[in-house]
Amino acid sequence: MAIALSHSGKSVYASNSFSDEIMIGTADGIVSLMRTEHRAGSSWRVAARSLAGSHVSSIIFPNPDTVVAAIHFGGVVISHDGGKCWEQCGNGIEHKNVYSLGATVLYGRTRLFAGTEPAHLYISDDLGESWRESASLRSGAGVARWTFPGPPHEAHVKVITVAPDDPVTIYASIEQGDLLRSNDAGETWHELSGFGDDFDYDVHRLVIHPEDPARLYLMGGLGLWISEDRGQHWHRVTDGRSPLGAYPDQLTYVPRHSGVFLASGARGNPFTWMQTGFAGSRIAITRDSARSWKICENGLPAPDKWQSAIEGMTLEGWDSSFSAFVGTTSGEVFASDDGGASWSRIASGLAPISKGLHYALLNRPS
Repeated sequence: MAIALSHSGKSVYASNSFSDEIMIGTADGIVSLMRTEHRAGSSWRVAARSLAGSHVSSIIFPNPDTVVAAIHFGGVVISHDGGKCWEQCGNGIEHKNVYSLGATVLYGRTRLFAGTEPAHLYISDDLGESWRESASLRSGAGVARWTFPGPPHEAHVKVITVAPDDPVTIYASIEQGDLLRSNDAGETWHELSGFGDDFDYDVHRLVIHPEDPARLYLMGGLGLWISEDRGQHWHRVTDGRSPLGAYPDQLTYVPRHSGVFLASGARGNPFTWMQTGFAGSRIAITRDSARSWKICENGLPAPDKWQSAIEGMTLEGWDSSFSAFVGTTSGEVFASDDGGASWSRIASGLAPISKGLHYALLNRPS
């Protein structure tokens, strides 16, 4: 089984054994890495490359035979042979800067979602042959505050999350502007509130607790918020002094391991990256459902030495442990096969793994 690492695609997998292939979404297409032998902790090699020249933002597997990828300013593409051959499948997607993908199954049929910049959401019920816009996404009063700090100051649908216990419950993370929920598989949307005065609507991603679907985790640009009642009320649990840093981003849970989550963050936000050329990244782990966090150190750069930004994270739960993979704006991939206890760099010299042009803030000529 192949898994994928991308900024805004599928990030959690569960299997009986660790996978031997991972597809990496980069600013120059997809790079497939293969283990050199089937054992935990093995080295990896580049096995294939595809979609050269395309900045891949999101990769999902709507069914075992199908891979779908989103491309910045390139729409959506699909492969029916594991990523060897690709074809366009974005008919009906008016906005071609596609940030995020999602999928659910309704009455035995796969429904795909594509989120774009400007922030629009499109739906396909025929595996991408045709798409229609869910106009309700932009019908709320909060649309007036949707924006983004950098030019062209347009918000985007950064991540699409499907509830694990209910295939018709979908969340859309709008950066910056809103967290939206649909209770009818994306047809209609409403804004979630109850965050408090210290919430700035810089919504990065939503994670739903796999064993308690009422418990929601929202990672924002200022920290982590948790809701115990499906998003009616929220409380903030981290700030810039936490191990996650002042600008957290990635957040994933570990399947089959209760209460275990991994997150990434940086010392400052992208404005500071632009000023200093330095992110100060870190990976942190919690084993108590986000009550406490510890920075992962063994085999990773220290936060005060980690220049690049972590822009992709994927976890695969298997047997009694889990594997974790993170990708950076400098084109490196780090991995752990022992539940985050130790890490190694399994790839370098790849094109940036990056949300949009974040890599340009950090990858400067010497």
